[in-house]
Amino acid sequence: MTTAQSAPPPPMRLRELVFGAACAAALRASARLGVADALGEAPMTVEDLAAAVKTEPKPLRRLLRALSCYGVFAERPDGMFAHTDMSRLLREDDPHSLRNIALWCTEPWTWDAWPKLDEAVRTGHNVVEDLYGKEFFTYLNEDAPESAEVFNRAMTTSSEQSAREVAALLDLSGAASVADIGGGQGHVVASLLDKYPAMRGTLLDLPRVVDNAVPRLREGGDLAGRARIVPGDVRKAVPVQADVYVIKNILEWDDESTARTLANVIGAGGPGTRVVVIENLVDDTPSMRFSTAMDLLLLLNVGGAKHTTESMVSRLTDAGLVIDDIRPVNPYLHAFDCHVPG
Repeated sequence: MTTAQSAPPPPMRLRELVFGAACAAALRASARLGVADALGEAPMTVEDLAAAVKTEPKPLRRLLRALSCYGVFAERPDGMFAHTDMSRLLREDDPHSLRNIALWCTEPWTWDAWPKLDEAVRTGHNVVEDLYGKEFFTYLNEDAPESAEVFNRAMTTSSEQSAREVAALLDLSGAASVADIGGGQGHVVASLLDKYPAMRGTLLDLPRVVDNAVPRLREGGDLAGRARIVPGDVRKAVPVQADVYVIKNILEWDDESTARTLANVIGAGGPGTRVVVIENLVDDTPSMRFSTAMDLLLLLNVGGAKHTTESMVSRLTDAGLVIDDIRPVNPYLHAFDCHVPG
């Protein structure tokens, strides 16, 4: 029986860390094969699992044994495999599923980029443009549409899981309109419209993203009468006027893109406008290992960064915003509540 291990001595822990790619690859393989979906609440033999996911039993056992060492699936004394709290998160139907996040963080381009991390650290620049000859999102959309779709699904998962917490936190009772800037498929604005039945909302994001906006916001949806969907690149323009602008998890690009986006929002809203920026932080979170890893991934792909509290405050004040409050949304997100002076 293979079980999750804890507190190995430093030499063994370092050996485990240098094989971190094996763990990531095993998680990706399991997600792509649909092992967690095939495994029900009752333990299964590896032969039955292999038949369900169309693999050979022996290599599947090796895969599951490796994941069991990290607490993802559990191997029983009789050789059967059962779910754990972590392996259930790889199921598509789990309400807290991280399957799409697991796939996004292990997409093929990441395996090209990680070996060049030393180069990115030396120069402070992304490596994707040298690898593929294109800016990252241009590369995704033009040359890696499957990865672009995985990205969209991962961002949708993240938004769905945090949108209600954002809506619960924000008091917008004095506002008539809200705009979700770079808001993906619109989960945050939909949650805010649910909370405030008299409010009007706008979703702004790239055309390919808003084309897949949640049906509730689109024609025929129950929120369509109060919702406006605007395709556009927030780094180029924000053709939306609102009382409150929400900017969630997009100010992670290079400094120039972040500055342009904030300037566009301030220009669109004008004096007195409320701007709420919601971000992960790398210096105030219980998820330091995940956040710092994502920070390095942002360096590789767009030359961006996850923020510390200080760096986020600096970006917002440099843009001309006045910060009124900083509050946690949940253990992983913080909200910076600001206004445009004047």
